[in-house]
Amino acid sequence: MQKEARILGAMCPSLSPFPPMLMAFCCASACWAAQAQDSAPESSLAFNLRREAIALENGEGVPRNPVLAAALYCKSARLGDQEAQYNLGWMYANGRGVARNDAAAAFFFHAAAEQGLAAAQRMLKVVGDPGADVPECMRPPAPPPAAARPVVTAKPKVDYQAIAPRKIFDLVMKLAPQFKVEPQLALAIIAAESNFNTSALSPKNAKGLMQLIPETSERFNVRNPYDPAQNIRGGLTYLRWLLAYFQGDIALVAAAYNAGEGKVERYRGIPPYLETRAYVEKILNSVGASMHPFDETVTQPSPSLALIQLPWRVK
Repeated sequence: MQKEARILGAMCPSLSPFPPMLMAFCCASACWAAQAQDSAPESSLAFNLRREAIALENGEGVPRNPVLAAALYCKSARLGDQEAQYNLGWMYANGRGVARNDAAAAFFFHAAAEQGLAAAQRMLKVVGDPGADVPECMRPPAPPPAAARPVVTAKPKVDYQAIAPRKIFDLVMKLAPQFKVEPQLALAIIAAESNFNTSALSPKNAKGLMQLIPETSERFNVRNPYDPAQNIRGGLTYLRWLLAYFQGDIALVAAAYNAGEGKVERYRGIPPYLETRAYVEKILNSVGASMHPFDETVTQPSPSLALIQLPWRVK
């Protein structure tokens, strides 16, 4: 009972003096609303899945079915919906319609916390840190063998020669082949990262065209990240390394460039973040390919690559 009280207290700390039943009722109706994921469009698949799951979990207009609710929450969570991640974590933390599982709860709370959900960050203090296991429902279906994948899935949808500043376009066309990186991939990353703004600075201190954080600049010997040539060389060096590390899988490379290679390995594929999934889809559409040639002499492949199951399409 003490742990249950801590769980409810973490969800709604202002209600801790009240009886557990009242706390649970208030949290169910108020805490989720306070942490609503406003950025999720109502037309999105993730939002619709979460809405169905909420109805099934609480019996709103349909017979209550927590098992199916958990399955739909997990589908939405895999698409990056932080509220679905939180709700499913809460179900596992409290044994609400599913077997209580603190490890699974920690996994989902951690995913939501990484996307900035404050309630999930509080819950992690109760259930503890997640382990290395990824719940089965969060693993994408197995892709076909690499040899069976089409290298080109569609024509590039973006003509960067028409929209990129001429000097930047010419610089990429000159430098990218030196690093064995397709110019279209490099230009897609630049467009997504900075929209070709050489002075771009993010809240995380990522700088320049390819948004190099200080650690990446140091790692690849970039002294002035605001210098277009230095920045592009640093970004291309990183892309070349990522291509070798993930053996040419553009989806994994894009996900790692956005969220970090550690997150890709942690989640065995594209991390369940709305931002990262949208980023990957944008890069794939812009490049028009799923696989990219890579130089295996650059680095050893990721030790987690054998565990990663990733369709060559995001959806």
